Amino acid sequence: MTSRTPTFDRRRRIFAAAVALSLLSVTACTGGGTTPGATAAPESSSPTASPTPTATPAPTASYKPADASGRAQNVPVPVLPEAAKAETKEGLEAFARYWFSQLNFAYETGNSSGLESVTSPSCEFCSNITRSLAANYEGDRWLAGGRIETPAISTTFEAEESGQYQVIVQVQQATIIYFEPPGTEFREPTQASDTGNVMLVTYKSGAWQLVGLHPIR
Repeated sequence: MTSRTPTFDRRRRIFAAAVALSLLSVTACTGGGTTPGATAAPESSSPTASPTPTATPAPTASYKPADASGRAQNVPVPVLPEAAKAETKEGLEAFARYWFSQLNFAYETGNSSGLESVTSPSCEFCSNITRSLAANYEGDRWLAGGRIETPAISTTFEAEESGQYQVIVQVQQATIIYFEPPGTEFREPTQASDTGNVMLVTYKSGAWQLVGLHPIR
């Protein structure tokens, strides 16, 4: 067996080192990359959310009082306040205001259903009012004016033996004008008034009801 020379061994070591260095360089360049022949997965992307359209509020019809050209339009319907549901002094006074707001609504529209829902049929004075309104709104007739305000309301909140409470109310009503097509007056106007009234009210089944109304002479 022939012995190797030192020069030959040294050259072989240099060659081996060069090969190793070359392999390291290839590995470093391809490390973490995609395996040859494999297709890179596409980057996931979140879908772009479409902006939510903002709802446009419906226009609120404006209130128009009655005049010679026609009936009142879009008259706000009275809403019973929470305070008027309680059997307390404050609740009774709140109910009294509500009752007259329903009366005002009836004068403006000819619709007395809300008024009648909180009024006993035993109230004769109230029945006369609703009958008069029905006659003055008969057919195509209508009223203008007649707005009702209650600047003063008071009660001792002391129930009588019958269970009725008394409420004293100052009632002011503007002049009422009576129209029929094409805007002519069919009777003399009712002049403005400022009167005192006694309301007789009971509380039954969790609700107030008017049982009597009497003007103070």
